[in-house]
Amino acid sequence: MKQGCDIDAHATSRVSDCRMVVLPVHAHENGNLSVVENSGTFPFAVQRVYYMYDIPGGADRGGHSHYHCWRYLLAVSGSFDVTLDDGAEKKTFTLNRSNAGLLITPGIWLTMDNFSSGSVCLALASDLYDPDDYVRDYGKFLDLTASKRR
Repeated sequence: MKQGCDIDAHATSRVSDCRMVVLPVHAHENGNLSVVENSGTFPFAVQRVYYMYDIPGGADRGGHSHYHCWRYLLAVSGSFDVTLDDGAEKKTFTLNRSNAGLLITPGIWLTMDNFSSGSVCLALASDLYDPDDYVRDYGKFLDLTASKRR
């Protein structure tokens, strides 16, 4: 577990804690604008921004959880599915609107698939990249979330 974290989010986070967050749209005849600011849009300050693109047909992304990091995923172009798993419940969301994304708490396993041609996934994260914050083995994830299935 990441140093400084007293509670392992894997034991407490639920799929129901994750939610869609719709960004405001400033509509204009020359195109729309949506803005994310570190002033209350999310329960975290954005520390890292990355995006996934040129994803081959049939490819999957994700396949991990985090001890500490929050994420917000947005389909800025195209569409894809995100399946969230808390060890006891799974739920799939289809992201296909450039102003509506998925807020994901720490401790939730995610997989992404069904990417449309030309899709782009923008990710905003609460933390800088730290390989020690990842759980990449699903068996270990199930061990960390075992208390939810008792």
